[in-house]
Amino acid sequence: MNIALIIAGGSGHRMNQDIPKQFINVYDKPILIYTLEGFQRHPEIDAIEVVCLDGWHDILWAYAKQFNVTKLKWVVSGGNSGQESIRNGVYNLEGKCSKDDVVIIHDGIRPMIDDTVLSDVIVKCKQYGNAVTSLPYNEQIFRVKDDKSTNEYIPRETLRRVSTPQAYNFGKLDWAYHEAFEKEIGIYGSSYTNTMMVDLGETLYFAAGSDRNIKLTTKDDLEMFKAYLKLEKDTWLK
Repeated sequence: MNIALIIAGGSGHRMNQDIPKQFINVYDKPILIYTLEGFQRHPEIDAIEVVCLDGWHDILWAYAKQFNVTKLKWVVSGGNSGQESIRNGVYNLEGKCSKDDVVIIHDGIRPMIDDTVLSDVIVKCKQYGNAVTSLPYNEQIFRVKDDKSTNEYIPRETLRRVSTPQAYNFGKLDWAYHEAFEKEIGIYGSSYTNTMMVDLGETLYFAAGSDRNIKLTTKDDLEMFKAYLKLEKDTWLK
């Protein structure tokens, strides 16, 4: 099986809205539903699990029914951090997944999931045991010398931008979260599954990415998302 694990447990305070950003409506549809629809329509996705804020579970189930997201099978509560939320989702799949099943972790506020990107991350995971969506880094990166100067740069050819979706064989993923939380490795601050895996000594493998796979963190990101949707409509509406 290929299971999508969608992380939607954040409150989204940087969006400065009255409701969590993943439930903000854009053209009469919640952002999270756009994300879920990307996995719903992909033929290789067998089931969807969402890690969701407490108090929003019933609302999510209602939206899933309204928008015919039939692959949604489980909704679990988030934790106090992103890593705790992913851990909760992984632990909930124990007894439901075999060790060779592929779990695709994705941010609920990345609604522009591309079918080809999702296909590639699944293929690469089945080939190598994991796969992380990535893109080349096109800007120059300098290392800070002090608060006003630098004399060292990092060649951009040695850098990759990594985001979600990222996929892992369930057996390795489940082991990793038990190991990380028992030994307190790679679970604090901005840590995510990919950085945690590296902290645990694992090698990661790159899969295809897309510049349109934006993360909706601020109001400006929201406006960009709306523009992308309008652009798509204008493209196919003759």
